[in-house]
Amino acid sequence: MRKIFSKWIDRYFSDEEALFLFLLLGAALVIIWVLGQPLAPVIASVILAFLMQGAVDWLQRRGAGHLLAVISVFLVFIGFVSAFLLFVLPIVWQQLVNLFTEAPRMVSEVQAQLLVLPQRYPELISEAQIRDLFAAAASELSRLGQWVLTFSLNSITGIVTVLIYVVLVPILVFFFLKDGRKLVAGWTAFLPEKRQMMTRVWHEMDEQIANYVRGKAIEILIVGAVSYVTFIFFGINYAALLAIMVGLSVVIPYIGATLVTLPVMLIALFQWGWSSEFMYVMIAYGIIQALDGNVLVPLLFSEAVNLHPVSIIVAVLVFGSFWGFWGVFFAIPLATLVKAIVSAWPGSIEQSEASSG
Repeated sequence: MRKIFSKWIDRYFSDEEALFLFLLLGAALVIIWVLGQPLAPVIASVILAFLMQGAVDWLQRRGAGHLLAVISVFLVFIGFVSAFLLFVLPIVWQQLVNLFTEAPRMVSEVQAQLLVLPQRYPELISEAQIRDLFAAAASELSRLGQWVLTFSLNSITGIVTVLIYVVLVPILVFFFLKDGRKLVAGWTAFLPEKRQMMTRVWHEMDEQIANYVRGKAIEILIVGAVSYVTFIFFGINYAALLAIMVGLSVVIPYIGATLVTLPVMLIALFQWGWSSEFMYVMIAYGIIQALDGNVLVPLLFSEAVNLHPVSIIVAVLVFGSFWGFWGVFFAIPLATLVKAIVSAWPGSIEQSEASSG
């Protein structure tokens, strides 16, 4: 057994660069795991700057200087964030409060509809079971509603956190856009001179991750905006809240669209019942999902990520459990990174060359 293990170690970790990359990735994971919360503004700033770097490069290719391009993109970013905080967020928050306020009444209506089931199927379910189930659901919804209604920024910790994100993140984004390449060059100076494998992995992942992250951000905006216009047109309640939920649902492949369908369907059902308006809204929602999956996604992600659906779902579950929303958002790029590292690993290369030969 020891001989087999030693042979496996020699095959995959005898190369110094491979061992260094393994230790580097391990150290990065430990740092993110331990210091993820204190470094959250820095990580968020890096992600935002990464998203906007394409716009800076586009302006530079059309003759704008680097500083002018950075300032232009940064001002657009500040305008977008200000519009979201001043106009969109208050509407969504108010609709969320209203939804939690109305939730107990909705639960009561569903309970009244389901209480007829024990009369039709007494051998399967009893009236007491339904009442107990909905009493627990109403209690939980009331608790959540009280939390939403009483939530405020009175605590010193909340105020400090908001100030850090509002003030520090834009400053960091500006400097990452302005001096990003210098910072990367300074960091890579500490790496070993022999880094062919790391360079191969970096070149393979850089453009792919950039296209994926920017494409996913554009997809969220388009799907959310189209959903909001559609919901406003039909007059469904909580249109802004539902539109943001539908937009964010594209972050989770295969699962997000299924999960967000339930609140859209329930709110439309509570508002109109089994009527033609309900059917029109659900048909329009289905068309949005179909166009997203069959038109928008192929346009934004022309270079499809070569991952099996099972691998994508496992990546979403694993990285989501580690880092929450950002783990889900970056599940596919991180899974692709793992695949690229495994493919570039010395032992894997020798094995593929032997099999092809």
